[in-house]
Amino acid sequence: MPSSHQDTPTAGREIQDRRQLIAAIGKQVTNALGQPNDLQQVQVRPLWGDRYRVNVLVGGDAVSTRVAHSYFLVADGNGNILASTPQITKQY
Repeated sequence: MPSSHQDTPTAGREIQDRRQLIAAIGKQVTNALGQPNDLQQVQVRPLWGDRYRVNVLVGGDAVSTRVAHSYFLVADGNGNILASTPQITKQY
């Protein structure tokens, strides 16, 4: 019976690559949008293939957090935004 240890480095690398891609997409969104003063979090959720849902959460604290902006994105393997619905415009 083959050992699963052979798959671990590859799986770990894929997880790390995915996290870096998600971070890059979030950075691209905040660069295009600007950063709100009360930014809580930029959530990047993979949907399928190169499609993502991004929510920009703002609020003074966890209780008052709300979604200020929400986008459906197409991004390349480097986190560059190729398309956005709605279009991301500078707000801050």
